[in-house]
Amino acid sequence: MPSDLAGYLITGLGTGCGFALIGSGLVAIYRVTRVVNFAQGAFAVVGAMCASSFLAVLPHGVGELLAVAVAALVGLLAGLVAIGRPGTTPQSALIVTLGLAIFAYAVEVLVWGDQPRSFAGLPGAVPVFDARVQTHYLLVIGVTIPVFAGMAVFFTRTDVGKALTACASNPYAARIIGIDVRRMGLLAFVIGGALGGLAGVLVTPVQQVTFDADVTLIVNGFAAAILGGLTRPAVTLLGGLLLGVTQALVAGYGNAAHQTEIALGLMLAVMIWRAARRPAAQQEPA
Repeated sequence: MPSDLAGYLITGLGTGCGFALIGSGLVAIYRVTRVVNFAQGAFAVVGAMCASSFLAVLPHGVGELLAVAVAALVGLLAGLVAIGRPGTTPQSALIVTLGLAIFAYAVEVLVWGDQPRSFAGLPGAVPVFDARVQTHYLLVIGVTIPVFAGMAVFFTRTDVGKALTACASNPYAARIIGIDVRRMGLLAFVIGGALGGLAGVLVTPVQQVTFDADVTLIVNGFAAAILGGLTRPAVTLLGGLLLGVTQALVAGYGNAAHQTEIALGLMLAVMIWRAARRPAAQQEPA
């Protein structure tokens, strides 16, 4: 029915925004450090779990912002462990982030237990083309779009953003002109932690989060980031929205159990397509 379709589309866009935020955190870290951060999903879980605790004693708005700040701090700590030592290769740092993601399980279970957690989001539902859509999904969309717009302004208009972009384009040249590449890498991890934490805070009211939810989150976030080649936040946003809408349609008209397989299949298809294009590009005359 048309009303069902409209509902699935809005729900999918809201969910896709969460994927895009996680994917953009991966992109922010990879562009500067060339490290694929497997702990990105853990940032989202930490943000969600912290928000569930903070909101027991703090009002909405304050609790969520504090949770995002904690996730950003966790991102900094992860960066210090992963790339803090001079000479650490991106391959070694990748393995470190994988170990940190596994270590996060133990910490999360110790602090919050192994039961699903959630908290109240924006209440109510609104009519959208004859469909009733949870208002919170509109909040997720309404927050995500300005965040991406702000990121675009930050990377193109501010000195710090330009320094991060310089490190992403040519770390050696950035180092020559006096930019501290290691410090920029740590800042990228802070940004990745904040974006991951924001994703967890926004999505948890409509999807319960458990200590091991980072697996699903990182798979979907990585699938979105892959569409942008792990370097383009705008394409990552489009990839996340496409993935979220596709999963919502499959869940609505088919079987929700296949949602993760869709993310994996989409990621695999893009990687195969990129691999097939690369030899052709390499054969072009200079």
